[in-house]
Amino acid sequence: MRTVEKERIPSLSLGEERNIVTQLLVVNLTLFILLLFTRVIYNMEGYSTAQFNEDVLAWASLPANPARLLTRPWTLLTSMFSHVSVWQVFSNMVWLWGFGTLLQNVAGHQRILPLYIYGGLCGAIFYIMGMHAIPAFEPILPQASMIGAAASVMALAIGVTTVAPNYRLFPMLGRGIPLWIITTIFVALHISSHIFSTNDDAQTYFPALLGGGLTGFLYMMQWKKGKDWGAGLNRLTYKATHLFHPAEQQHKEAAALVRKRLGNSIGGNNPYRRVGAVPEQRLNEILDKIHEQGIHALTPEEQETLLRASKQQDS
Repeated sequence: MRTVEKERIPSLSLGEERNIVTQLLVVNLTLFILLLFTRVIYNMEGYSTAQFNEDVLAWASLPANPARLLTRPWTLLTSMFSHVSVWQVFSNMVWLWGFGTLLQNVAGHQRILPLYIYGGLCGAIFYIMGMHAIPAFEPILPQASMIGAAASVMALAIGVTTVAPNYRLFPMLGRGIPLWIITTIFVALHISSHIFSTNDDAQTYFPALLGGGLTGFLYMMQWKKGKDWGAGLNRLTYKATHLFHPAEQQHKEAAALVRKRLGNSIGGNNPYRRVGAVPEQRLNEILDKIHEQGIHALTPEEQETLLRASKQQDS
């Protein structure tokens, strides 16, 4: 039976570089506060909310009209990080923290950002396709737009459920509640909230949710087979955020030495292979930390795991 050792990362820690979930929460909440503050300023100056939507929000929202999208292609990204409703940002961030933290612990932090971005992009594509394919949406097509992290969060939810459907939550309730039940409740709440919403555009989000969920399922199914679709994006992100690190080369050399000590086969795309009693997934995460921060940044538990793997490799 295939198992993955949990990655030991604090649930919410601004000081932990590898806690991608917290970083996504910070980005989303920061943009929400900026948009909210701008809308308040607009209203204080006597401008209507409709004027704010046209002058500001329209440049962050994903337009359903492809012709308009060509004039603002950045909205493919900005739309998945932007919110204007308090309830929308609250619900999305709670579920992002919950499902994202589970996925981060079960499959590693390097799965979070790619799945969030790919889920949002696929949700955007499905949204635009749905707006043109479903006749009921045609009357609102010219001015329709989408905003929010719903598709990205759906990708994380379906992704972690694909990997660990029987993961038990709330152990104080008997034997705990399987993750697939929590995800089913999440999907039902999401669908019902859009069905009974007073917003006329709420139902147009269904194709985006479908796209996000499909992305999460396919992405994690491939990851279970040893194919990491997010490796390229992770490498690009790492290079972009480490351009001016003077200790970069030293960290890279330290990681290379450790990798050589453990054997050159370490670092493949099979997350389930084991080196001795230590899952390769766990070793890859430790090597990544050495590469990024240096060997002195390892915790005592990580040092002990590395030492144990090294001894077992020699025996």
